[in-house]
Amino acid sequence: MKRRTVLVGLVLLMGACQRQASVGQKAAVARKSPAAVKGPLTPAELSAFTALDPIDAHSHVYVTDPAFIGMLKQLNVHLVDICLDDDRTPALANLPLEIRRVENFVKASGGRVSFCTSFDPFPFAKPGFVQAAIRRINRDFSQGAIAVKIWKNIGMEIKDAKGRYLMPDNSVFEPIYRDIAAHHKTLIAHLAEPDSCWKPLTPASPDYGYYKHNPEWYMYGKAGAPSKAEILRARDHLLEENPKLRVVGAHLGSMESNFTQLGEHFDRYPNFAVDMAARMPYVMMLPRQFAVAFITKYQDRLIYGTDLDYMPGASSAATIKRWQNYYARDWRFLATSDWVEYLDKEYHGLDLPEPLLEKLYHANAVHWFPGILAGQK
Repeated sequence: MKRRTVLVGLVLLMGACQRQASVGQKAAVARKSPAAVKGPLTPAELSAFTALDPIDAHSHVYVTDPAFIGMLKQLNVHLVDICLDDDRTPALANLPLEIRRVENFVKASGGRVSFCTSFDPFPFAKPGFVQAAIRRINRDFSQGAIAVKIWKNIGMEIKDAKGRYLMPDNSVFEPIYRDIAAHHKTLIAHLAEPDSCWKPLTPASPDYGYYKHNPEWYMYGKAGAPSKAEILRARDHLLEENPKLRVVGAHLGSMESNFTQLGEHFDRYPNFAVDMAARMPYVMMLPRQFAVAFITKYQDRLIYGTDLDYMPGASSAATIKRWQNYYARDWRFLATSDWVEYLDKEYHGLDLPEPLLEKLYHANAVHWFPGILAGQK
């Protein structure tokens, strides 16, 4: 009876909070506070953090740096290092080179890094495309890859001969999805973007800086561009057509502005989970009670990730400091009642219980990415 009462109470709380949970409809729960905690993890925080054997399930590291690997060891962090085919970023425009860089980093990491591969979607209309893509990913599976990434250029950049945007549920991809499922691997799907990508830019948006400096991905006012809803419908069709394929939606599945919608997707698609990479600010902006209730209810479907990167030519010291501070901020928000700062506002930490933290930081990644710790020493 007690358990039933708790569950009924949670459902009522979720219902009450869902009416105000859309980030786009309600102001952030935030205040200025002189108590905001900054800087790397303290020794006490580090002890609690490392005890979880934390996994960052969404990162992009293309440099083999002993000092950086030393930081991972100090934090006891395991990474999923993700490759993608990005023709607009010089360092990521050569997928075979990118994969070699990741493989070198994986080998040097002492088992702390797992590998997510990708394939080149641009020649999708050419003969032999499917066979070449499958050869690419199967070669990487044989080298230890645990997942395959598809990226937002599907749905937001690549077009067919008639000028129509290529969608993730296009039948050309179906044999690739079946091959991933047959190998018991996972598809990481970064499809669509935050709502602000389709709205007028405003400095109040958490994504203002990104679209200001990356206008090529800004869809507002772009002639013929698909809507976000159209891209996500195609993603949902992919889920429906491939029920045996594990799909992890990157960046809260691009549903960061509507957690009610995200919960409905969890209820509808048992093969779907999401990572929290680069979208923690949207969790911060939720009403605190709702955030705790949502994470509690869907504690098996949320995976910790950051989207942090280490690009060729970047400063080792600056990169390490950035990563340390990012991990510390997220930890304080999720695990403590401290106040943390983001874009000149302070947000009250959720102080989640250890069993939930263990799922977010470790167990869910292990479940959704089989083999993720196979090389750990």
